[in-house]
Amino acid sequence: MFRGSLVALITPMKADGALDWEVLAKLVEWHIEQGSNGIVTVGTTGESATLNVDEHVEVIRKVVDQVDGRVPVIAGTGANSTSEALELTSGAKEAGADAALLVTPYYNKPSQEGLFLHHKYIAERVALPQLLYNVPGRTAVDMLPETVIRLAALDNVVGIKEATGDLDRVQQIKTGVGSNFVLLSGDDESSLDFIRCGGDGVISVTANVAPSKLAKMCELVMSGRVEEARAIDAALLSLHKNLFLESNPIPVKWAVSQLGFGENILRLPLTPLAAKYHEVLRDAMVQNGVL
Repeated sequence: MFRGSLVALITPMKADGALDWEVLAKLVEWHIEQGSNGIVTVGTTGESATLNVDEHVEVIRKVVDQVDGRVPVIAGTGANSTSEALELTSGAKEAGADAALLVTPYYNKPSQEGLFLHHKYIAERVALPQLLYNVPGRTAVDMLPETVIRLAALDNVVGIKEATGDLDRVQQIKTGVGSNFVLLSGDDESSLDFIRCGGDGVISVTANVAPSKLAKMCELVMSGRVEEARAIDAALLSLHKNLFLESNPIPVKWAVSQLGFGENILRLPLTPLAAKYHEVLRDAMVQNGVL
């Protein structure tokens, strides 16, 4: 169900900080038209950290309603409080999401046993497919393959977004999990090789800007047409890199606004992309034919 290019969707906002539902609806339609294979809402790229619980669940509900079953919707529901992650995951189920994506609890730096018990607690209480999300560069904790394998034995834990960029982990995890366990890259730059190593796709920041290219790249590599996929990926490299000139989602929020989807508004403590980076990111967009 969760394969190919799944966009880590931004959350559009208005100048007064309110959420922009009209632009959100337009973005969802555009991604479906452009061939994105799924939508991941209110994750890191969707500024989940600065949305309150009501806003968080309402964004999920709006996206689910707009998608109307045409592609899978995965809702980011992770938190560094187990009780808050449980509340968000329950909210995602009630809103109709197809799955939840739960980042490892950040800042707390739990042990591997703590990670296991955190995810086990939520998986046993919410009857919704759940994907683990390992991104130690942001969370300061690394969920090791052996912990992933332990969690994969739970009924509701169906996959992982692995964002370390460590391709060895694909096989380390695959050898210990069932054949239906989903492995998604969380690192655009290495996603092609991640899929070649046995992964099922990518949850992509770059897909916010070049969705059709990401979807085509995934389609080609999964069908064995690797050289054709590499040609697309090589062209996308400038976007992969320049969309991280500052912390995600600062650059991608600016880039999406340049495509005509709403305003370049973020909530503090995030601030708009520094002017010195505008030209280089615009050049990468022009190079890829999206501007």
